[in-house]
Amino acid sequence: MTSTDTGLDGSPYQQYLYAYPHKTSYRPLRPRPPLTHVWRAQSREALFLYLHVPFCEMRCGFCNLFTRANAPAEQVTAYLRQLRRQAEQVGEALGGHAGYARAAFGGGTPTYLTADELTELFDIATTVAGAQLPGVPLSVETSPATATPDRLALLAAHGATRVSIGVQSFLDAEARATGRPQRRGEVEAALATIRDARIPVLNIDLIYGIDGQTADTWQESLDAALAWRPEELYLYPLYVRPLTGLGRRAHARADWDAQRLDLYRQAVATLGAAGYRQESMRQFRRADAAHPDGPDYCCQDDGMVGLGCGARSYTTALHYSFDYAVSVTEVRAVLDDYLGRPADDFRYAEFGYHLDDTEQRRRWLLKSLLRADGVDPAAYRARFGRPPADDFPQLGRLVDRGWATDEGLRLTPDGLARSDAIGPWLTSADVRQAMTGYVLR
Repeated sequence: MTSTDTGLDGSPYQQYLYAYPHKTSYRPLRPRPPLTHVWRAQSREALFLYLHVPFCEMRCGFCNLFTRANAPAEQVTAYLRQLRRQAEQVGEALGGHAGYARAAFGGGTPTYLTADELTELFDIATTVAGAQLPGVPLSVETSPATATPDRLALLAAHGATRVSIGVQSFLDAEARATGRPQRRGEVEAALATIRDARIPVLNIDLIYGIDGQTADTWQESLDAALAWRPEELYLYPLYVRPLTGLGRRAHARADWDAQRLDLYRQAVATLGAAGYRQESMRQFRRADAAHPDGPDYCCQDDGMVGLGCGARSYTTALHYSFDYAVSVTEVRAVLDDYLGRPADDFRYAEFGYHLDDTEQRRRWLLKSLLRADGVDPAAYRARFGRPPADDFPQLGRLVDRGWATDEGLRLTPDGLARSDAIGPWLTSADVRQAMTGYVLR
């Protein structure tokens, strides 16, 4: 099981491998498989439920997510109506036997919805999809402009255990450089509202590598975030991607990789000194903070049910979704297509990627290796019948570079810093070819 690209010598910032395989490797499934067949062999005792809300009050300059800014109220109403229809059809296809161990509302910005619309979203998740809320950990994404007291109170009342807010920078000039017109006062007010709602886990997202950002200004944002003692922080290197606002006006910066690495290391040191444990290249958790427990869930082995036009679902052997788009025009076209579908369409998987045994092993490895704890060789052997080093001998190259230990199964600090190069390096030739052949829209 060898990779085809030696890209470890290239940029440390090649691709954020938050899922494997990436949606750009998905293709139309013909004939469309019924969900009853897709889920027939998959355990449904511990699933992840994801509801996608494709609306925001603005589209950030770096954003390549599936979202529409300032959607008219009638489209939001139509979307929730169609989301309910989809949930009903998917629930029937799963035979009413799905058990959910985790749930999340993402997007987009779920709190773009009004409090009444959020109530409808919770009703879809509980009454139709069958999630036990409250009862299982639930994460909801928000933004400074939409984290209002009525919305946060509603989230708390319905059992939200985690709220994640995209701040990106506490400095107004840096926020504007990313295409966000927010002001620090608005950010601080939103954080106070979240804390007043007493939701157990606050996560703050920050970005490093912004035009004009320096070590001093980055430290100012880190210190401002730490003043709120968030239970989690996610730190993202800035990427300039095609078809995004920044992508249309990007300019070359020869020192950008070195700058981002320096700012990353600065953050690791700062958060470590403040009592945060690093979980991955991006995720940091406050070591003394309690995190809501729920039923056991393992993303390597357990499935996910995604509802909404931008949500992905996965079983062991098939990952699927609706069509993928980035540009404003194409996002609206996919959204219109979703809203116009007859209910029966939701009984089928539309676009996807079939994972054979080889790809299942690779996904299992990648989803473990890019975490600070690394790969559990006993769990891998129990799942696949042989040690991971037998399937992935190239991991020794990471050890040779000082980027991994334990036969390449655990990344060192230098290896974690290069997660966005190691992930693409380990991507299979088949997935890479499919991604390369995708025409970004």
